[in-house]
Amino acid sequence: MTNTSRRPVVGIIGNMSMLNDTYPVHAGGTMNSEAVAQVAGCLPVIIPADPRFVCVNELLSMCDGFLLTGGRPNVHPNEYGEEETPAHGSFERARDAVTLPLIRACVERGQPFLGICRGFQEVNVALGGTLHPEIRDLPGRMNHRMPPDGSLEEKFALRHPVRFTPGGVFARLMGAEEVMTNTLHGQGINRAGPRIVIDGQAPDGTPEAIFVRDAPGFTLSVQWHPEWNACGDPVSRPLFEAFGRAARDWATGLRHAA
Repeated sequence: MTNTSRRPVVGIIGNMSMLNDTYPVHAGGTMNSEAVAQVAGCLPVIIPADPRFVCVNELLSMCDGFLLTGGRPNVHPNEYGEEETPAHGSFERARDAVTLPLIRACVERGQPFLGICRGFQEVNVALGGTLHPEIRDLPGRMNHRMPPDGSLEEKFALRHPVRFTPGGVFARLMGAEEVMTNTLHGQGINRAGPRIVIDGQAPDGTPEAIFVRDAPGFTLSVQWHPEWNACGDPVSRPLFEAFGRAARDWATGLRHAA
């Protein structure tokens, strides 16, 4: 019998980092845990995204949903059939080895995930899409990277609108066809995977909101960072609330497609 008294467990994909420049850690931003616990109403558990320590089947059985977090390293271009160049930046191959098959398994099973920034890009790559290494170098595109200086409030400030497909999944969820978001990314979708639906774009045409066509579960993913001020932001809150409902449905044996 399913234990319905516990909070659904959300695995937060951790990133490799160096504490004090010397001690290796798998870390997850506090704001991710806050959004999962306080808005989604789930139990946050940081996952060491390294196949030496975890396997996809174990994660699927332990967690009711997954938060695919942002991170400074990028998905390796070999994962979408391209050669590495200096423009692609740094990589974290161990995370690629965990998240890409995890995403494909979640899509097949209907197990919910929410993709953020790098996680958004991982979803596209996992489903057969490609990435631009540096979108600010493309004609007509704005610089989507975070400001190099300033406080966290300044780095995560709302900087551009995102327009959703009228009547689409995101427009219905947000109750609006246009919202303001932050932007802290250098890469972006080049070619969308065959099942990836681009449901929201920045004014320069950069894809900002996607989901997986005909997936049996929740697959919403965004290029911005909704974990910042998730409790108070009118765009972030409904996104995490919907993700929390999907995780609760999974935990109780129901299914919730997005």
